[in-house]
Amino acid sequence: MNSDSSYTQLHRGGTSVIVDLSTAGLPTIIHWGPATGVLSPAELSSLAVAARPQRVSGGIDVPARLTLLPQETFGWQGSPALQGQRSRRGWGAALSTVSTVADSSSVTITAEDSAAELSMVTELSLTAAGVLRQRHTLTNTGSTEYELHRLDTIFPLPASATTVQDFTGRHLKERSSQQRPLTVGAHVRESRRGRPGADATLLMLAGTDGMGHRSGLVHGVHTAWSGNHRFSAERTITSDRFLSAGELLLPGEVVLAPGEKYSTPWSLGSWGSGLDQLASRFHEDLRARPQHPARPRPVTLNTWEAVYFDHNLETLKTLANKAAAIGVERFVLDDGWFLGRRDDTAGLGDWFVDPAVWADGLGPIINHVHDLGMEFGLWFEPEMVNPDSELARNHPDWILHTEGRWPVSARQQQVLNLANPECFDYLLGRLDAILSEYPISYIKWDHNRDLLEAADPRTGHPAVRNTTLALYRLLGELKSRHPSLEVESCASGGARVDLGILDYTDRIWTSDCIDPIERLDNQANTGLLVPYELMGAHIGGPESHSTRRRHSLGFMARTAIFGHFGIEWNIADIDAEQTAELTEWVQFHKAHRGLFHTGVSVHADLPDPAMDLRGVVAQDGGRAIFALTQREASISYPSGRITVPGLVPDVKYRLSLSHPLDEELGNGQSPLEWPLNECVLTGSVLETVGIQAPVLFPEQSVLIMFTSIESDGV
Repeated sequence: MNSDSSYTQLHRGGTSVIVDLSTAGLPTIIHWGPATGVLSPAELSSLAVAARPQRVSGGIDVPARLTLLPQETFGWQGSPALQGQRSRRGWGAALSTVSTVADSSSVTITAEDSAAELSMVTELSLTAAGVLRQRHTLTNTGSTEYELHRLDTIFPLPASATTVQDFTGRHLKERSSQQRPLTVGAHVRESRRGRPGADATLLMLAGTDGMGHRSGLVHGVHTAWSGNHRFSAERTITSDRFLSAGELLLPGEVVLAPGEKYSTPWSLGSWGSGLDQLASRFHEDLRARPQHPARPRPVTLNTWEAVYFDHNLETLKTLANKAAAIGVERFVLDDGWFLGRRDDTAGLGDWFVDPAVWADGLGPIINHVHDLGMEFGLWFEPEMVNPDSELARNHPDWILHTEGRWPVSARQQQVLNLANPECFDYLLGRLDAILSEYPISYIKWDHNRDLLEAADPRTGHPAVRNTTLALYRLLGELKSRHPSLEVESCASGGARVDLGILDYTDRIWTSDCIDPIERLDNQANTGLLVPYELMGAHIGGPESHSTRRRHSLGFMARTAIFGHFGIEWNIADIDAEQTAELTEWVQFHKAHRGLFHTGVSVHADLPDPAMDLRGVVAQDGGRAIFALTQREASISYPSGRITVPGLVPDVKYRLSLSHPLDEELGNGQSPLEWPLNECVLTGSVLETVGIQAPVLFPEQSVLIMFTSIESDGV
């Protein structure tokens, strides 16, 4: 309906957004966060008056407001949300609201600036989970070209936001958390890598001092985009605090012809009393998507760390036999199957089965895998090309480059221009041909390098945006032609984790590092956005290929057990004892993946940093499984009690361990009492009083089971 009020309010999923429509330029969000209930017109008017700033000495005559598009025309002197120009003129803008359409969960604002010859539509909506979605669409209404430099979405923060948290990383150590005070100025994080990258912040977060998984008011923003991006957490000298997010545009990347439009990627904001609640909104939102994986996530064996490039039919059949015997449901053939691909220096782009390795094609291994009752998956890296390939030799004009020079290589690779229709059609044709010839249910889609000087050689213009959009079209077309196909987003491991790519894929490869110690933080931080069922989490061999640490099979399994579970290990020749143990873990995961992949993710804020407690609680609160990990030796010995958050306060739970404590796990000199006795406690007592932690060796863990006495029939 058309809003005649000076205010509008959105309420959904425990979130309230209150918008003052009367501010100069675009509207101002007065409140985004905890539910306020529906306010009366008089209350809204009073709230708007109470939020207006005073004029101060030395300031401008009309104090500027933090609007949905803060503009210098209206006194804004912080970072601009909109930047652009027309042939060295018309760089300013005075976009002002001309109409508003609103209901209880969404508002659409149309703004115009006749002098600048621009119009813009801003969309705000609250999802059923209480996630705030925001997008701008800018239109050039003039008769000349308008070059857009920047267009960001703005999410205001409460005055309690004093700390910024984001993430950094590298290959094999993605999404490492870092914090700093939210001081006056802007804390800016950018990706100019042509993909989010291992250094991507994933979320820009701001909250109270000492915010944790279960405490502190925290807000966070994510941009659903798989190319370059920009995040900022900013505080002004006039007491505004806000997060901004958007696509990072390279010079000349968006030039709007008369009548042409540009839409920002959707930015999504969540909040919570602690990071767990913030994350649960994102998880609930993702699980409500019509394309969200509905069937149980197949236990997967990937051949990369098992055989690398050494593809031999009999070796792989033996590996498949063992995989099926222990309960694997999907067998994925990794890199090395296509023309000329004996190592990582050649072959990328030549997507034909190599007869030198597969004389009879892929049929024999696929048929063998299917006869064993498993699905078959295959590795591709469609966006990349080796200079040593027939594709590169025949079509160097399909490779992104500028000024007649090749970009610096990475992993002996260059990058294809998916925005070139001929290149796009070739890739679509080759992938479609392989998927049509063979019964392949899964693609591991890799992307093993950052982009440098990524220009379209046809025009010389930057091409990151256009190739990202072309990637989405390519994935969408393949899925349209093969509706049952599932796709994993893998990019040097976890360098392309975003909700843009997850619109077209069915899981992400969380990291190439599957060392369980490294995976603890990686998976916890990834889980702030992505639920467990979308996170690939595998058991590796006894010695990690990326860190050279050695860990027990049980520790690796307990770390991977909650995610989209799998194996990255040559298990063909493991002994009977290891086979039996691995089989047991596969069976355990299958028995509980319904809980792991639909339940609420919970992380405890333990006072002892040497210990980690995390788990999943069923939506109805009837059962839960937690992993307690001893990262390193604690100062106290024994460690004392741990409190268990996230359970239903008045429900009585029976406590047990998934597996008995033994000498491999810990060196307690007497039995731990509670696993040996009938122990029933309420969720409230578990969270406030707690239970004695077992004595564990460093780099070991146990799984603790909580079952309501109603659920187990007692």
